[in-house]
Amino acid sequence: MTRIISSAADLLSQFDVLICDVWGVVHDGARAYPGAGDAFARFRERGGTVLLLSNAPMPSQWVASVLDEKGVRRDSWDAIVSSGDITLAHIGEKSYRRILHIGTERDLPLIDAMSAASTAFQDAEAIVCTGLEDDRNETAETYRPLLERALGRRMPFVCANPDLVVDVGGELLPCAGIVAQLYEQMGGEVYWAGKPHAPAYKLALRTIAKIRGSHADPQRILAIGDAVRTDLAGAAAAGLASMFIAQGIHRDEVLRHGSIEPAALKELLATLTVKPVAAMIGVEW
Repeated sequence: MTRIISSAADLLSQFDVLICDVWGVVHDGARAYPGAGDAFARFRERGGTVLLLSNAPMPSQWVASVLDEKGVRRDSWDAIVSSGDITLAHIGEKSYRRILHIGTERDLPLIDAMSAASTAFQDAEAIVCTGLEDDRNETAETYRPLLERALGRRMPFVCANPDLVVDVGGELLPCAGIVAQLYEQMGGEVYWAGKPHAPAYKLALRTIAKIRGSHADPQRILAIGDAVRTDLAGAAAAGLASMFIAQGIHRDEVLRHGSIEPAALKELLATLTVKPVAAMIGVEW
């Protein structure tokens, strides 16, 4: 059973490491959640390690800059692993020299950091998708003609943000994951560079081991996130306990009059074989 709690202090005392989502947990896309910053800072003061695991399609140093801009406390986290980091490693491993970028100019820091050059479709060896070019007016279907051409060439597709939607200041906007999902449904090859897939957790655990000087006991790691498909399912697949945050992308499904509705929560989590140990509206100590 998933307990609905209002204070995380007792639960967090049972763990040494937190692997936390970013959007929906530490900030809402516009500003930081003070409760999360306070709780994670207290957790670290007691010897805990907080790793932020983000599906953001940018290098982790850029994620850190964004956190600063949104007022996230710097003493509330130890390290960041981003989908951008995983994407860069994958591009290097595959030795791609030329890629077609699908996304916006705000994602160019990732493209600029690649060993591969951004080029036109006819010259590209693979597609790297960081997002939709116009996430307020486009859908995955907008890209079907391009994907059909890519499928004809059997081009690999690297999804640099596996999220389907993201919460930006209360507005849900589509992410690269919906384009990757369509390409996969069409029969295309997709590399998912982030949660809920194994590469994200492998890199997270290696990073945690470097910070702590030894490998952490999986039983002493708690994953915290707001997305069932990525955060919770990914944690379960990695053998980690999890906590669900209701104020994020599923808020309209589970929140009623400012509280978590138990029946709605049960319905939302029904597809998970391993349930979160707890649920909160937002992280509070």
